[in-house]
Amino acid sequence: MAIQQGGAERPLSPLTWRPMTADDLDGVVAVAQLSFPDHPEERACFANRLELHPEGCFVLAAEDGPVMGYLVAYPWVRNAAPALNVLIDAIPAEAEVVYLHDLALHPDTRGGGHTRPVVERLAEQAKTAGWPAVALVAVNDASSFWARNGFEIQNPPGMAEKLASYGDDARYMVRPL
Repeated sequence: MAIQQGGAERPLSPLTWRPMTADDLDGVVAVAQLSFPDHPEERACFANRLELHPEGCFVLAAEDGPVMGYLVAYPWVRNAAPALNVLIDAIPAEAEVVYLHDLALHPDTRGGGHTRPVVERLAEQAKTAGWPAVALVAVNDASSFWARNGFEIQNPPGMAEKLASYGDDARYMVRPL
């Protein structure tokens, strides 16, 4: 793919996943607003997760380009899901899994094969750190997408009540490592 500049084509820089920084937060929020209009989260929520567990935060971008996707993950309690748009004080001492809080791509980058590499990167990182699984809440009818990435729907007692704020289609899913 190339863009026109002064009559000549200039190739676009390839998109790659890299660690998220505080400078990326506005871009993360912009992608989140496009991807999850029914589940809004403020900049402070993303900043909170980045501060608590930076090694679980990534962005998809070209060199010196805007954020075109992001992933946020951190250790959490199995069979639990943090409330949406709520700051957390600390990673729970009783954390048992890595919780994949969000994965989103700008609409212009969807379908380009960008998600699997970062999901696999997170899974390998979690496994290397000794975590037994990665968990998430699938929203927007995304459970089939997550199933293709090794996640299985789980229905632990009380989970339906915990997922109420996520919407009727929300599913708690776990990928054993």
